Amino acid sequence: MMESATVNRRKIIKIDEEKCDGCGQCLPNCPEGAIQIIEGKARLVSDLFCDGLGACLGHCPQGAITMEDRPAADYDERRVMVHIVQQGPAVIQAHLKHLEDHQDTEHLREALTYLQELGPVPDIGSSRPADMPHPRGGCPGSRSMSFAPSSAGPKTKPDPSPSQLRHWPIQLHLINPQAPHYRGSNLLLAADCVPFTLADFHQSYLSGKTLAIACPKLDSGQDVYIEKLAALIDLAQVQSITVMIMQVPCCGGLLRLAQAAAARSRRPVPIECIVISLQGDVLERIGVASK
Repeated sequence: MMESATVNRRKIIKIDEEKCDGCGQCLPNCPEGAIQIIEGKARLVSDLFCDGLGACLGHCPQGAITMEDRPAADYDERRVMVHIVQQGPAVIQAHLKHLEDHQDTEHLREALTYLQELGPVPDIGSSRPADMPHPRGGCPGSRSMSFAPSSAGPKTKPDPSPSQLRHWPIQLHLINPQAPHYRGSNLLLAADCVPFTLADFHQSYLSGKTLAIACPKLDSGQDVYIEKLAALIDLAQVQSITVMIMQVPCCGGLLRLAQAAAARSRRPVPIECIVISLQGDVLERIGVASK
C-alpha cells in the first residue's frame, strides 16, 4: 500500500480559472507534469508534482498563474522523475537545470540518485552536487556492453550449444533500459531459477532476444524493477515481453511486476508468460493483456 503524502504549508502554484483560456503555453515549462489542460482549462493535477519553484510563472499570457502559500502535500521528486524520464533526455536536462538554477540541492540529489538506479546518468555538466560521487566507474561487471558470438575468445573444442547471450549485464537492478541492445528488441524476463531448470533455455528461448533476470521472492527494491520495465517499454520500445517463471507460487510475482510496468506505460506491449515445472517441462503458455 502506498503511503499517504505528508502535508505541510509551502509555496505552490495557483491557477485562476477565470483568466485561463486553455492555451497550454504553461505546459512546456512544467516538465514535472503538475499542470494539465482539462476541459479547456489549465489545472494543477497534483500537489506532489509541483515543486513550488515557479518555472511556469511568466509563461501565461493571461497572467493566470501565481504562487500562494498554503497547506499542500510534500513534493515527491521520485514520482516526478518517473514522469520526466519518459519524456526523454532533453526534458531530463531541463528539469535538472531547473533544480540547479534554484539551488535545490536536495531534490537534485534525489533526481540523480533515481537516474543512477535506472542506469548510467547522462552528461549533466555542472548539475551534479560537488559531494555526490560520479556514477561512472564502480564495478566493471556492471558496465553495459553488447557482444557477438565470437567475442568470448578462442575455444579448445567446438561447443555444440553456444551461448545465445548477446549483452551484459542481465540482472534487472544492473541493466540500463536505454542501452542500445534493448532498443526495439524482444525482451525475455526470466526468473533466476529458470535457466538452471530448462535444458534448452539458450537455443529455444533466449535466441534472438534480450535478457533480464530477477527473483520476485528474494530481490529487494522491486519498485525499481517496475520503473525499469516501464522504461524498457516506453523508452527502449521493446516489441514484446516473454516472462518465464517457475511453477512455485512466489515466482508469479515476476509476471505481476511486468503487468504493473505495462499498466504504468504509455504504449501497449504484448506479454506472454511461460510456466516451467521443477523438472524442466513447459507447463503452460499464457497470453497476458498489457493494459
